[in-house]
Amino acid sequence: MLWTLLEVRRIALHDPLAGVCDSSPRTHGSATEHGSVKMAEEERNASAEKLKEKANNYFKDKDYENAIKYYTEALELNPSNAIYYSNRSLAYLRTECYGYALGDATRALELDKNYIKGYYRRATSNMALGKFKAALKDYETVVRVRPNDKDAKMKYQECNKIVKQKAFERAIASDELKRSVVDSLDIENMTIEDDYAGPKLEDGKVTLKFMKDLMAWFKDQKKLHRKCAYQMLVQVKEVLSKLPSLVEISLKETEEITICGDTHGQYYDLLNIFELNGLPSITNPYLFNGDFVDRGSFSVEVILTLFGFKLLYPEHFHLLRGNHETDNMNQMYGFEGEVKAKYTAQMFQLFSEVFQWLPLAQCINSKVLVMHGGLFSEDGVTLDDIRKIDRNRQPPDSGPMCDLLWSDPQPQDGRSVSKRGVSCQFGPDVTERFLEQNKLQYIVRSHEVKAEGYEVTHSGKCITVFSAPNYCDQMGNKGAYIHLRGSDLKPEFHQFTAVPHPDVKPMAYANSLMQLDTSGRKHLDLKKELGMLSVH
Repeated sequence: MLWTLLEVRRIALHDPLAGVCDSSPRTHGSATEHGSVKMAEEERNASAEKLKEKANNYFKDKDYENAIKYYTEALELNPSNAIYYSNRSLAYLRTECYGYALGDATRALELDKNYIKGYYRRATSNMALGKFKAALKDYETVVRVRPNDKDAKMKYQECNKIVKQKAFERAIASDELKRSVVDSLDIENMTIEDDYAGPKLEDGKVTLKFMKDLMAWFKDQKKLHRKCAYQMLVQVKEVLSKLPSLVEISLKETEEITICGDTHGQYYDLLNIFELNGLPSITNPYLFNGDFVDRGSFSVEVILTLFGFKLLYPEHFHLLRGNHETDNMNQMYGFEGEVKAKYTAQMFQLFSEVFQWLPLAQCINSKVLVMHGGLFSEDGVTLDDIRKIDRNRQPPDSGPMCDLLWSDPQPQDGRSVSKRGVSCQFGPDVTERFLEQNKLQYIVRSHEVKAEGYEVTHSGKCITVFSAPNYCDQMGNKGAYIHLRGSDLKPEFHQFTAVPHPDVKPMAYANSLMQLDTSGRKHLDLKKELGMLSVH
């Protein structure tokens, strides 16, 4: 999920007024003229430093939007300062604009190849994008320059371990007869111990009583027995595998559905949604639009609760895949670590198999299309193209499946390179053409933090909804959900604020590289980091 930057603009790397990066020969005028030019340059640089300090203060206060704004203004005055690019790169990392972060870190190193923090930033950006080999190369550089730096050595070792693990996974993935985890499970002979007092499936089935007991059990930070968890995963895999990649539903005039955005392991906020809006039922259907897990440290509780309701009401409780229902994201942002901590590595493998069967989009009354990310890198994609996507896999780096999970809207027409470094950004004209071609009214998507919990753009034809309030315990945003009635399909927005949760910080189970660099976890010394960044 991503904190929206209010029309943050990418700046030119060369300032035509200052001519700082212009290496062309110049005709020298008088000494007075030369002195005036130098004085003007010094004044610009001094003003840039003040803007940088202002940005640093916003960064310290976790106001990354304004931090980026003032780093950008500093760069407009002094576009040859590597520190400014590195600082802004870190702010982009905080807002999950990994593509922009990578670009700034790279530019910092172009300006100063000896700037070690630039290598740190670039490595972290590449890690976030799943480009582990590129990250490893930069960590190697840092370790070579700073052989006694324990933090750099730890990051290098961790990254190297991931690169080797990925190579091993590719080797075994070449076996086309790879067995499902389900084939190796003997659930029937798993024993539920006598001292387990938690909820159990009734004759192997999810019931409403089981779901109420489960939610209360999870609320008390207790763990569902592994046998019950495995039973649910095997059953929900079967249910999801029978669904098309594009689910199509019809609402009668009097019927209503609730659409929720990202929940990201914020279990207590999920319970609050059900408290405010009622439990799911045949008469109170829900659609949860992806990114159920990662970052929040109660992701297991969130996903098992959602899977339970899918089993209880398969025709009236809908789940779509997000970009975080993928192996790379789960490895970095906590879900894999959380499942291994609470259960086993084998169970994570089964979660991975189940995630691959989650549908990619949902069409309501042939008029409203819902997906996690957004529209496509090329024109001409039809609903039938979505129906034909073979989704039972990890998403590719490009193409319609990738776009449905990763793309974002932008205010200007056309398409541009994604701030995330994956897929694209699409403008109002792209939305208009897609809707017209497919005879749709508007799209609903999630994928981005919004201060108010939702946002309406592209003349009302692109709606974003985000349901994780105070995202990662630091963004201060509201959450929201949408009511759609069959009679008019007019979206009705409902906002809510975060509720307290037990003292388990976000990203508690994340890969150590992400904990140290991008999460704002409790052991990150922000003052120290800012001091390192703004040393000049």
